[in-house]
Amino acid sequence: MLTISNFSKTYKGGKKAVDNINLNVEVGDIFGFIGHNGAGKSTTIKSIVGILDYEEGEILIDGHSMKEEPLLCKQALAYIPDNPDLYEHLTGIQYLNFIADVFGVPSAIRKERVRKYADLFEITGNLGDLISSYSHGMKQKLAIISAVIHDPKLLVLDEPFVGLDPTAAVVLKKIMNELCNRGSAVFFSTHVLDTAEKLCNKIAMIDHGKLVFAGTMKEMLREKEGSSLEDIFIDILNHHE
Repeated sequence: MLTISNFSKTYKGGKKAVDNINLNVEVGDIFGFIGHNGAGKSTTIKSIVGILDYEEGEILIDGHSMKEEPLLCKQALAYIPDNPDLYEHLTGIQYLNFIADVFGVPSAIRKERVRKYADLFEITGNLGDLISSYSHGMKQKLAIISAVIHDPKLLVLDEPFVGLDPTAAVVLKKIMNELCNRGSAVFFSTHVLDTAEKLCNKIAMIDHGKLVFAGTMKEMLREKEGSSLEDIFIDILNHHE
């Protein structure tokens, strides 16, 4: 569903933010991407979803090149940044209808999905309100609903659990699992390592732009039996520096 091959990203001035990484996210994967601030997570994610150009390597979404076929790639994915930037002059329902229009979601299907997800996040009663009146957490919930309204094949999230209350975090995990059970995949960065440990079947760790681990969660935890993902993360990065 997502293949990253020999991908590097260098910013103006010569700073190499990501250095030759290779990753493969398959159908059904909930894939966690972890690392310190500045490690290269957001640069990688913004390149995956087509926000940043890149010169070295290749990124494929559902078999299509983000360089050569960006529209096909973007039709297949959904992206939720760490700080969603929504159209605040619209109401919640106007925004969701706008996104559904962009992706060509039929009226009956969108109504059903909006009802389902708004009820799960308990914001149905707020959909008629202007987004400018929403709290940060409500905006995040609306962004999640807008991301899954077209049933994406790949859901990409940058720090999705920051700012969500515990109930909303449980709902998001449920949505991730449902998507994967239907044949999609999820790729997300996070600092919440205990959540990643419980939720992900695969994990990748990046440090100073380089991958220091990529594999299954079982493989990661097997390396140091009895340790948590947090313990292993700190240990690996200390040895890598």
